[in-house]
Amino acid sequence: MRKTMSVILATVLAAAALAGCGSSAPSAPATTAAPAATSGEAQDKQESQSAAPETGKAAAKDTIVLRLAETQTETYPATMGAIEFARLVEEKTDGRIRIEVFTGGQLGGDEQAILEQVQFGAIDFTRVNFAPMTEFAPILNLLQMPYLFTDADHMHKVIDSEIGKELLDSVEAGNFIGLALYDAGTRNFYNSVRPIKTVEDMKGLKIRTTQSQLIVDMVEALGASATPMAFGEVYSSLQTGVIDGAENNWVSYDQNSHYEVAKYISLDGHTAPPEILVCSKMVFDKLSPEDQQIIRECAKESELWERDKYGQVEKEAMDKVIAAGSEVSELDDREGFVKAVEPLYEKYAGDYMDTLQAIIDMQ
Repeated sequence: MRKTMSVILATVLAAAALAGCGSSAPSAPATTAAPAATSGEAQDKQESQSAAPETGKAAAKDTIVLRLAETQTETYPATMGAIEFARLVEEKTDGRIRIEVFTGGQLGGDEQAILEQVQFGAIDFTRVNFAPMTEFAPILNLLQMPYLFTDADHMHKVIDSEIGKELLDSVEAGNFIGLALYDAGTRNFYNSVRPIKTVEDMKGLKIRTTQSQLIVDMVEALGASATPMAFGEVYSSLQTGVIDGAENNWVSYDQNSHYEVAKYISLDGHTAPPEILVCSKMVFDKLSPEDQQIIRECAKESELWERDKYGQVEKEAMDKVIAAGSEVSELDDREGFVKAVEPLYEKYAGDYMDTLQAIIDMQ
């Protein structure tokens, strides 16, 4: 195993160097925005219920109304992808299946709470980031491995491959049906203290992380202090000095105004995990095979649509925060960052080395 890890990490280093179901009757109109919620992990929790379709083969004249819970606002690209998915389903079923999208954490609260409700069929669909899904499908950690992807094209190749399908299918063990992997860009470190160009610059910084143990370990392997925290608390914590920085993509850095209180952003691109659209397996299994196929096809179409949209929104975010005074830096010692996280590969990917190597080979 150690010999295998050495080969894989050598490959990564070389690449881095080169890269520098609801109701049978209509319900109220869909809600697509929550004024009070602006974060990826909204804090307000609201109990909800959703009835499964009465039969697996609803009559064509019946309307099946399903609900999709979103934690982000409707301006977030992956949320836009989920809304496009709902539109496509309604269009391709001539309105027979309608998916109502509830944004901003209105339907169920934060991602973990929503997933629990989707798992048992209380909510029909949701779109979440990879971190909470790894609890149900550890193989998903592969797409969170630090400094694995050389660029966005590399990540897209993986998503579009048989490996991408395997990763989507892996969530079925947790009582979910994986439908789409939405682009979420690369995640970078940003802070209020100093530019980050070398591993030494990470030392002593208090960095907010998700609840993912992999991400916590990554931050600490780089010499910083990891501080798991709800996303909605990040802005005030940066503002008051509870934390020095965080890690996220350009769009979140912009849309949550983190650039106002953490002007130093380093383009280290440590991870590029997509975000995942899932359906409750309990709900999905009650749909007819024909409707299941429509759902899958619309999800895939929305995945490609969102990919294009993400590129546009990301460019707008970059231009905005740079104009506002954010200081952007590149890494002077990327190899040092890769070496620092080397132990994590065996810890989190040791059971999936063949798949990991296949991902590396796609660059």
